[in-house]
Amino acid sequence: MELTIRPMTPQERMYSYSQSSQIEGQAGCIGHLRGDLDGDGEAFLSSWTGHRDDLKTQDFKDEFDDVINALRFDDQYGGILKSRRCLAKFCFSHPESNYGNDREFGFRADTPSYTFMLRLNPNQGEYNLYCYCFKRDWLDRHMTHAARGIRFITPDYNEKFRIDDGDSIRMMREGQAARDYVCRYIDDYHVEIGDNLYHICEFAERMKMTGATVIPIRSSLPEQCFSVLQSTGSVIALQRGKDGYLVTDDDCTPESARMVADLLNRKLGVSKQQEAAMSAGSIFGWDTPAADPKNYDAEGRAIKSKQKGREI
Repeated sequence: MELTIRPMTPQERMYSYSQSSQIEGQAGCIGHLRGDLDGDGEAFLSSWTGHRDDLKTQDFKDEFDDVINALRFDDQYGGILKSRRCLAKFCFSHPESNYGNDREFGFRADTPSYTFMLRLNPNQGEYNLYCYCFKRDWLDRHMTHAARGIRFITPDYNEKFRIDDGDSIRMMREGQAARDYVCRYIDDYHVEIGDNLYHICEFAERMKMTGATVIPIRSSLPEQCFSVLQSTGSVIALQRGKDGYLVTDDDCTPESARMVADLLNRKLGVSKQQEAAMSAGSIFGWDTPAADPKNYDAEGRAIKSKQKGREI
């Protein structure tokens, strides 16, 4: 059996959970297996939930059995499911696979025809395995298209901004509290916003009709960063999705303010690209191209648009 295993990318991790029927249908999700290594850590108890029974062919069932048996008994594949101890050893030997909570670790296992998204948890008393099974070519095609991003447009089809699949938008209406919604790519003309499915033009028309304002909340931007107010040389704090700034230290020279802001940003893991985008978003609006860190180089300088030959 041809089987390759590697840690999931952050984008792939979204496919290690149950999703809407629209996304599972587009991505060819056949179903998922939930597994538990039981109290002694040696047994393997499992249950299956189907998502696309029409894709659950005998060929898939035979290959899936081979994959699970390989993960349980074949040391060539790390003996991942041999025991809870083996599972923990495998997970912690791949720290890049961690979801950021020390409980979940993600690996993608591929055969020529199928992909198995393994979400692993080595803790006793919790389910140790969720394995989401996909038609490999369907999943790869869907993820390639989703990488183009989700478009938000005006009712007359002018693009306002674009966000990555899985990022959020903030919806604001007068007299109401702002609300954030996770967005998922369906195809180039349809988007899942929270629990609702929209054509992108339908959503634009609804926002215009209700007088709502929508801005992107990009995961590529930090919750907060620091910068320098050029007019006064003060250190300022910027918050993602919020206009304006908060002065944190107005008793600095411009040179020392820059050093302070850089030190604080390094502690937060904030890059110069992100600082530049945060600064632009707080001034010019979060739905402008200048508020996207993709439009800056490593030194925080605006990248010239290849199409228009000008800075974004």
